[in-house]
Amino acid sequence: MTEVHKAPAAYQLQPTCLQEKLDDGTTRCHLCLWRCRMKHGQRGFCQAHVNRHGTLYNLSYGILSAIDIGPIEEKPVRHYRPGSRIMSVGSYGCNFRCGGCHNLEISWGVTALDDLARGQSTAAYVSPEELVDAALRHKVQGIAFTYSEPAVWLEYILDVAPLAKAKGLFIVYVSNSFVTDEALELMAPHVDVLCSDIKSLDESFYKDICKTATVDLVLSSIRKAHALGIHVETRTNIIPKRNDDPAMLQAIAIWIRENLGTDSPWHITKFFPSYKLAHLPPTPSEVLWRTSKAAQAAGLKNVYVYDDKGCDCATENMPVAEYLQGGAETIHSVKQCAASCCGEQGILLKKYEQEAGKSCK
Repeated sequence: MTEVHKAPAAYQLQPTCLQEKLDDGTTRCHLCLWRCRMKHGQRGFCQAHVNRHGTLYNLSYGILSAIDIGPIEEKPVRHYRPGSRIMSVGSYGCNFRCGGCHNLEISWGVTALDDLARGQSTAAYVSPEELVDAALRHKVQGIAFTYSEPAVWLEYILDVAPLAKAKGLFIVYVSNSFVTDEALELMAPHVDVLCSDIKSLDESFYKDICKTATVDLVLSSIRKAHALGIHVETRTNIIPKRNDDPAMLQAIAIWIRENLGTDSPWHITKFFPSYKLAHLPPTPSEVLWRTSKAAQAAGLKNVYVYDDKGCDCATENMPVAEYLQGGAETIHSVKQCAASCCGEQGILLKKYEQEAGKSCK
């Protein structure tokens, strides 16, 4: 396993903080439960980690796809620092492919990650120090890593969090919980709140968005975070005809009660049509409230219904540069890694080396 490197002032690949070199010449990532194995010039499923000559690097380190500011209750989190304001930040790359995703452009970011791998990206790079400074300048009390699975850029979180905490800020981690125990153990000393999805207790639901995911793996990660002392709140976005079975939803409430406690908050959110699920209707209000009553009957004391809100989205969707200092032209200058692993043109993948007529040893 490798350790997190010192944060660079300008864009540069950073070694993946949980990686293992294997005897067959591949290197395995241990950030999420895909545990991808990569050869030189290949990326993992999230597209944000690349193998360069046997070492894995996070190519989205410090690259921000979105920034938004709002109340912590919108994450949704209600039992930690209620009434506080939080700066939400996201980056490109995700380990799920949810059919109803509302954050495609700022989470999956396929084109944006390809541009980074070609050495042609104009996405904003924000150093850990700059991000903390921006949070203080906007007078928020915390920073939330969200919009895609934050484990994809855990290296950045581990560099931001100590600086943020030294300035009195707290850290929220909004997750799908398809992450490894190793990643949870690394983040636990730095993360104050985990807001995690429990999307369903139906195996086929998870297989549809991630072929290697299982219900038990996700629930085990949530249970592990709770055991590590992280404040955990869970949410379920109820999608008509996909995960709206009353018995299954009641079973989620029972699992929360038995594993996280009767006081543990459960957030029930409304589905809105999007992407591959654009043909489905919004969740009927009566389904949300019926689920809430059933959860309370099952023993949960803190059940919250969001009849007008679904995913954790960047609602304002202002340009990232609006929150930063330095001018949009500087912030969106072309990003190329200057380290020796990348070459003069910053090209990171074999297929792009071949397109450029370069050697791809």
